[in-house]
Amino acid sequence: MAMAMHTKSDSEVTSMDQGLSPPRSPRRPVYFVQSPSNHDVEKMSYGSSPMGSPHHYYHCSPIHHSRESSTSRFSASLKNPRNPSAWKKIQKEPQSDDDCDDDDHEGGLFEGPCRKVRLYFFFVFLFLMLFTIFSLILWGASKSYEPKVFVKNLVFENFNIQAGNDHSGVPTDMLSLNSTVKLLYRNPATFFGVHVTATPFELHYYRLRLASGEMKKFYQPRKSQRASVTVVLGHQVPLYGGISAIPSVRDHHAKVAIPMNLTFVMRSRAYILGRLVKSKFYTRVRCSVTLRGSKLGKPHNLTHSCVYH
Repeated sequence: MAMAMHTKSDSEVTSMDQGLSPPRSPRRPVYFVQSPSNHDVEKMSYGSSPMGSPHHYYHCSPIHHSRESSTSRFSASLKNPRNPSAWKKIQKEPQSDDDCDDDDHEGGLFEGPCRKVRLYFFFVFLFLMLFTIFSLILWGASKSYEPKVFVKNLVFENFNIQAGNDHSGVPTDMLSLNSTVKLLYRNPATFFGVHVTATPFELHYYRLRLASGEMKKFYQPRKSQRASVTVVLGHQVPLYGGISAIPSVRDHHAKVAIPMNLTFVMRSRAYILGRLVKSKFYTRVRCSVTLRGSKLGKPHNLTHSCVYH
């Protein structure tokens, strides 16, 4: 009887409380938060709505929902350090020098951040290779246009031998000689001109040098020719008994006959592509001529008396 009354009193108390107490506010909505997977960490922002999580459920109030969802995502990223996508959201790692190597595996040869560098070096290499091939072709073609040199004649203007002393005071016979050499130079090239110089023109009696002269340098345009005259002089050259016919020379200049050799080297230089591509030509000339007293002032024809190398 007592227990029945106690039960009744409880229900009555409950009904009385409900009747006396003010009406309660409606129950707060319940949200369920899903623990984000590794793939969803990258896609979800910190302000996304925590709806539709069938796996793990957490009861939380709407006030603390956004803070707890952000904290849960941050803690999930820290608890799983092996997940590279999660670390990209938290910490941005600096790019290393191996990015260019990684691009070789990810894409083609000209893909990735190093594409411009590769293209630059590729085009530089291609340009150098093509320029080298083109230069070699021009250089090889220029060798077929070797300049031509022809010695036309030599004129002995005067010739004199007299007694004297050399620079050290030794008495000997002294020779003075004045002559001119005329030659023809021809440039057959069709696409370049040449700069022409020469070694000294020398007249030798065997190994004794009797006279020498310098040719003026000049420029010869393509497909053209010119005649050049060089003065070859010998002034007070000591003979030291080198010429055996000295007595007859002193007395009778008309009977003198002294064999000589005219030697020089003609040097031609062609600048085909400026100074980057140039071609050189050397022509060694040796002519045999005889000085005759009876032909002083007259040209000695050397067309068939010279050897060219």
